Amino acid sequence: MHLSRETKRLEGKTPKEDDLTRISSTWIPAGLSGSGKSTVACTLEHALAARGKVTVLLDGDNVRHGLNSNLGFKAEDREENIRRIGEVSKLFAESGVITLTSFISPYRADRAKVRERMAKGDFLEVYMRIPIEICEERDPKGLYKAARAGKIKNFTGIDDPYEEPENPEITLNAKDEEGNMASAEDMAAEIIKYLDSNTYLRGP
Repeated sequence: MHLSRETKRLEGKTPKEDDLTRISSTWIPAGLSGSGKSTVACTLEHALAARGKVTVLLDGDNVRHGLNSNLGFKAEDREENIRRIGEVSKLFAESGVITLTSFISPYRADRAKVRERMAKGDFLEVYMRIPIEICEERDPKGLYKAARAGKIKNFTGIDDPYEEPENPEITLNAKDEEGNMASAEDMAAEIIKYLDSNTYLRGP
């Protein structure tokens, strides 16, 4: 996930819009399939909207049905997928819109390139550290089962690597300190707490 400390004022914006801290992307790459990226991103979007923030959510499924429908899952296609998402996020950020993105984004180099394209502070990386065992147990789409059976190739976490973020701004763990599974609401609240405590969000 990616966020800005400063409120960047845009010409032609209303005072209320000027009070918004621009967050280019709340990037949730931690992302093995089944880690709950989309659920947390959606929950976070609702929480921000409830506070009057203007947001847009870019999700792996909806983007691959349109903008990136011509891409597969080979390394070069994954790279292009993230490059396009980064550019779209940058455009939204430059318009003062909080952009939440939910993608597996398995390669560090691809995420680094997106960060480099963003204005300083406009990129906040949130790592959802969910063990693959939990993701496989959930397997809502049956993808892990298919990958284990050899029906899906280049599947992240099975026969294609997931490169964990080395210095994410936020890390979300599957379980809390008492060993209880963290809910999507808990994770979204943790992100909001971080944003508030680091003055990323301003205004009403």
